[in-house]
Amino acid sequence: MTIKPQKADPENIRKAADILRRGGLVAFPTETVYGLGADAGNADAVKKIFKAKNRPADHPLIVHIGDPRQLNDWAQNIPQIAWDLAAKFWPGPLAMVLSKHPSVPLTVTGGQQTIALRMPDNPVALNLLKAFDGGIAAPSANRYNHVSPTLAEHVASELGDAVDMILDGGACSVGLESTIIDLSGTQPALLRPGHITPRQLEAVLHTPVKVPQQSKTRAPGMLEIHYAPTTTARLCPAERLAAEIEQLAQNKRLGLLTLHPRAENSETIFARMMPTDADDYAHALYASLRELDGMKLDLILIEQPPDDEGWLAVNDRLRKATASGALIG
Repeated sequence: MTIKPQKADPENIRKAADILRRGGLVAFPTETVYGLGADAGNADAVKKIFKAKNRPADHPLIVHIGDPRQLNDWAQNIPQIAWDLAAKFWPGPLAMVLSKHPSVPLTVTGGQQTIALRMPDNPVALNLLKAFDGGIAAPSANRYNHVSPTLAEHVASELGDAVDMILDGGACSVGLESTIIDLSGTQPALLRPGHITPRQLEAVLHTPVKVPQQSKTRAPGMLEIHYAPTTTARLCPAERLAAEIEQLAQNKRLGLLTLHPRAENSETIFARMMPTDADDYAHALYASLRELDGMKLDLILIEQPPDDEGWLAVNDRLRKATASGALIG
C-alpha cells in the first residue's frame, strides 16, 4: 500500500511530530531533497530508516536541527569555524561533520565518533523541527543508492508504506543534497560537493578546503555508485553526442538529457532539454532522471556539463549516477 502525501499544514505537522516521538518515520521536504526522518535520539527509530531504505548500517546519517545553538546537544569540542559557518550558511544546504556528543547513538553515526549536522532552509522542515523540539536524523527518502526524491510523489512511489507519513511541501528548491564539510580534523575537508561551493566556504574559513581522494570519515554520498537510476546511464562529451545518438537510436530506446538541441523526439528518442545554468540544472536533474527512468528505456545518455566549480556538485552526482555505465569518449 502506498501512503498518500499529506498537505504540510500546522495540524499535519503536529501529527508528524507526534509520529516521530512515538518512534515512527516521517518523510518531509528540505531545500535539498526530501528526507526520511526519525528521532535522532532513539536508536530503535533510527534503525527503521536503514530498514526502509535497505541502507547498510555503517553509513552515517545527517541530523537536522532547528537552531544553531542545538549544536551543543549533538557535538562536542566544536571549533569556532563551525560557528562561523553556521552564522553564514544556516539555515541552508551545508552539513558539518564534528566530534559527536557522548549521548548520540552510534546507530546515527554509522559507528563513528563524528556526526554530521545541518539546519535546513525550508519552512516545512523548520516547523517540523520546532514542533518536534529535537534532532531529526534524515537521509534522502528513497531506496539506497537510487535517485533522490525532490517531490512528495517520488517518496510515495518508492517507499510505499515503509513510511508512516509524508509531508508534501512541493518541489525542493535546490534539488541536490547538501554540501558536507568535515571539521573534525586538522584541516577542513570537503566530503561532498553541493550548492555551497569550496570558494564560498574558504571565504568564511580563511583557509583552503582540501578535497581528499579518500577520507577516514565516512559521510553520505561518498560511494562510487550513488544517486543512480535503474536504467543504465552514460555520460557523453558534447562533441560526441550527435554521433552517439545516431548510432544508439537505431536499435535502442534512448533517453537523453542535453544542454542543447540535439535530436527530435521520436519512437526511439526521448529527449529532455536541461537548463544551461548550473543551479537550475541541479534543481531539475533528479526529477528528469526519474521521469526517464520510469519509461523503461534501454539507455539514458547524458551530455557532459561544463567542468568548472559552479558545476562541481552536478558533475559529482552525474559521475556517480553513471558509474555503472561506460563514459563515452
